[in-house]
Amino acid sequence: MIARIIVLLLLLIAIPDLYFHWHYLSRRKNYSMWKRLLFWLPAVGMTAYALALTTVDGFAPTEINWLYLFLLLLGLIVIPKAVFALCSWLGLMVCRMRKSRRNWGNAIGLLLALLTIYFIAYGSTLGVMNLKVRHVELAFSDLPASFDGYRIVHFSDIHAGSLTGFREKLLDRTIDSINAQKADMAVFTGDLQNILPQELDGIQSRLSTISAHDGVLAVLGNHDYANYIEAEESTRHLNEQQTQSRIRSMGWQLLMNENRMVKRNNDSIFVAGTEDNCPSRYRKGPLNRSDIGRSTHGVGDQSFLIMLQHAPTLWADSILGKTHAQLTLSGHTHGGQVRLFGISPARAITKYVAGIYNEGERALYVSAGVSGLVPFRFGVPPEITVITLRKK
Repeated sequence: MIARIIVLLLLLIAIPDLYFHWHYLSRRKNYSMWKRLLFWLPAVGMTAYALALTTVDGFAPTEINWLYLFLLLLGLIVIPKAVFALCSWLGLMVCRMRKSRRNWGNAIGLLLALLTIYFIAYGSTLGVMNLKVRHVELAFSDLPASFDGYRIVHFSDIHAGSLTGFREKLLDRTIDSINAQKADMAVFTGDLQNILPQELDGIQSRLSTISAHDGVLAVLGNHDYANYIEAEESTRHLNEQQTQSRIRSMGWQLLMNENRMVKRNNDSIFVAGTEDNCPSRYRKGPLNRSDIGRSTHGVGDQSFLIMLQHAPTLWADSILGKTHAQLTLSGHTHGGQVRLFGISPARAITKYVAGIYNEGERALYVSAGVSGLVPFRFGVPPEITVITLRKK
C-alpha cells in the first residue's frame, strides 16, 4: 500500500521542511547546528517510517496498527505543514507580483492547517464511532402480500482487523443495534476482514449472537478473499477456506452464487448472493468470480428477488440486464468515508456511493458500512440500515 505512493510521500515530507528551512530559518543568525538537527528530526523520522513500511510483504502490515500510526502522524504533522507551506508560497508569489510585503498566504495557511488537524483528529476518533441506524421504506408492486412490512437489517464492511483498541466498542454497538431491531432477516454484504481470517479470532462468538427470525445471510467482499497477501496459491486458497469456515461457524448462511427461499404463509421471496469480482496484484487467473446465472438458478421470473452483491457497480453492469431482481443490496464504498458540504469526493470514481438508487421500480441500496481498512470517517458515519418492504 505505502510502496505504491512512496515517492509522493517522500516529496510530501521533504518539500515543506525545505521551504521552511530556506524561507524562515536559514537566514537567522542563531540557527545553530543543534537547532537544525532538531528541526529536521521529524522529517527524518517520518522518512524512515515510510521506507520501513515499503518493506512489508503484501498490501498492509500484519500488525496494522503500525500503518494506522503512520497515517495519523502524516495527517497531524506532515499534511498541515504541507498545507501551510503551499499557501505561504502562493502568498509570496502574489506579494512579488503586486510588490507588497504583507503575505496573506501565511494567515490563510495557518487557518487551513488548523482545520486539517481538526479534520484528521475528528475523523480518526469520534467520526469512526458515531454509528447511525437508518430506516428506509421501499415499495414494490410485485411484492407478495404476506411480505408487506417485512423488515431487513442490512449491514456491511465490518473490516474486523480495523476494530482494535477503542474501536472495539463499535463492534459491540453494531451487534446490539442489529439485534435491537428484532428484524425478520439480517443481511451482510461483504468485507468481514481486512486481509487475514485470523482477524476474526476473538470476535466470532460476538458476531454469532447476531440474530433475526429468518437468519443472517451473507456474501463475500473483495477483502474476504486472499487478494491482499503475497503468498503461494495454496496458502491463499487455505486462507479463503478458513474465512468461509469462520463465517459459517457463526451460523450465518453464506451465499456463494446461490439463493435461498423465504416463506410467509403461502407466499415466498428469494434472496440470492453472488461472489465478488476480485482483482489482485498478487495473483493471476480469472478475477471474476461472480456468476449471476448460478446465483438465480431455480428462481422463477415472477418471483420477488433480492440480490446481495458486495460491489454496487455490478447492479448496472449485470444485475439489471441479467436478472429481474427488484432489490439489490451492496456495500464496498464505505460511503466514500468523507463528505464535505454534502459532497463526496468518491463521486469522481463511482456513481453509486451510498443510499438508494432507482431504475424504474427496481432499487439498489448501497450501505456506507461499519468500518474500513483505514478507520477514518468525516461526514459519513458508520451505519446499519433497517429496510422495510411495502406492497405498492
